[in-house]
Amino acid sequence: MEHPLFQFRYCPKCGSAHFEVHNGKSKKCTDCSFVYYFNPSSATVALILNEQNELLVCRRAKEPAKGTLDLPGGFIDMAETGEEGVAREVKEETGMDVVKTEYLFSLPNIYIYSGFPVHTLDMFFSCKVSDTSHFKAMDDAAETFFLPLKDIRTEDFGLGSIRQGLEKFLKHRI
Repeated sequence: MEHPLFQFRYCPKCGSAHFEVHNGKSKKCTDCSFVYYFNPSSATVALILNEQNELLVCRRAKEPAKGTLDLPGGFIDMAETGEEGVAREVKEETGMDVVKTEYLFSLPNIYIYSGFPVHTLDMFFSCKVSDTSHFKAMDDAAETFFLPLKDIRTEDFGLGSIRQGLEKFLKHRI
């Protein structure tokens, strides 16, 4: 298998083309000795239940997996905690205010962004919101609605880590 950094041809420190595989996690510049370690980007996933034990789901407005079901969430910004990131993403995608978060688990993932494979660590949070009756699809969400847990079919969700995370979540809920 090709090294995950194969698409990076130049040293990010000095710009040299002598940027070579150092080990399974890094590349090293033979000119300036800079070693770049390839680590995953942090991402969040929100699991939001209403009083009827229904889960908030979204329909993806953009690729990858445009048109398939998803959960609110996304990449964490610089200097942001996971809790802050998931709350911001829920606000951006649904307009809902998160009032409490509880970290549940994480899963590794490869997210294809503009044709580029981004290795991520997807952190799943149980989120309580101030009001489950007022929300709308915004940003990356084409549609947002609550779905009874018993009606969730993981195969309707387009991203592998979301399917995997839902299976894990539902196994303990139903």
